[in-house]
Amino acid sequence: MPRLTNKPRRRKDGRFEVRLTIQEGGKSVRVSVFGKTAAEAERKARDLKTKAERGLYTRDKTTVAGYALGWLERKRKEVRPRTAELYRLELGYALPSIQDPEAKDPLGSKPLQDVKPAHIREVLGELAERYSIRTVKMVRQRLWQVFRDALDMELVFRNPVEPVRIKTPRGQSQKAGRALEVHEIAALLAALDSHKDPRTAMALRLMLACGLRRGEALGLQWQDVDLEAGVLTIRRAWTDDGKAGVVTLPKTGTSHRTLPIPHSTLERLKHYSIWYAGLFGNPNPEGWLFPGNDTTKPLNPHAPNWALKRITERLGIPPVRVHDLRHSYGSHMLANGAPLELVAERMGHANPNITLGVYRHVLEQERKGWVFDPEDLLKPRAKA
Repeated sequence: MPRLTNKPRRRKDGRFEVRLTIQEGGKSVRVSVFGKTAAEAERKARDLKTKAERGLYTRDKTTVAGYALGWLERKRKEVRPRTAELYRLELGYALPSIQDPEAKDPLGSKPLQDVKPAHIREVLGELAERYSIRTVKMVRQRLWQVFRDALDMELVFRNPVEPVRIKTPRGQSQKAGRALEVHEIAALLAALDSHKDPRTAMALRLMLACGLRRGEALGLQWQDVDLEAGVLTIRRAWTDDGKAGVVTLPKTGTSHRTLPIPHSTLERLKHYSIWYAGLFGNPNPEGWLFPGNDTTKPLNPHAPNWALKRITERLGIPPVRVHDLRHSYGSHMLANGAPLELVAERMGHANPNITLGVYRHVLEQERKGWVFDPEDLLKPRAKA
């Protein structure tokens, strides 16, 4: 049990000191607190005593930036290289010393235990004046993850990021992507049928028809496609590493999945296999479905972006990102009545809550059509 060992005593420097003996790691340790007045010193001593009684006190002085660097190193072994680099970039907005050890870093230099929600709010508020709301929300998420990890390790007694919320300013929208209208999809599919490069065209079609991420489509090998059963399996991804591309595992554990190929897309994929055999020879199970000019590697990770930009400009369609094809898949699946859990599974989301967060606007729009009018019960029913 923590106890006060003496009353406040005045030091030579004018401050008041109160000494406590507390248990830390099974050992009794002596701790001093200081205040400009005796009352302040006693108040700090009571606060410390309460924390110690609740098991919430630690003298660990690891700084936020120091712990974040360790967290990043652990994440580097768990996620794709590009994802790890994005984590570092996003944390770097709030903790500049992560990117530049010489940078001034008020939050990063604080011990983990000393950070309060007000400090987090101040940093995020400053960032909101310079960056988009989406960027600020991503920074908050990374900080939350770092402090959540520290909480799990019992280095802090609460997550100071938890109570800090970032709301989108009035008049601004933050959609995860743009869902193509039906007439835009029709025009795009027709353009893909006549596209000069069947590899890029087929990759884009699979992203739209099966909800694939760009890296998942480009990472497909012939062994991943069963043309007889009409299914494909996601086992890897081909992603941009800032240079020429790198093969990685899928984004998450649930990204490893088997998907049905829609009939019309399957027929085109069969025709594509014939075209492929004529140009590259009979498909090798470990050969890339969409090989680049160097057939030992898939297409350039940016090739679908470039092709889609040229196609939409020629068609006069508003700008479309490659990820919008996947977003269109999810939106139209839900709009056509597919269960949320099924869409989450098909898209490889870790849980349906992610899908709900991204496509909430679609579901809300659909719910407007479900109304109950009690007057309808009073109308005569048609005879069978």
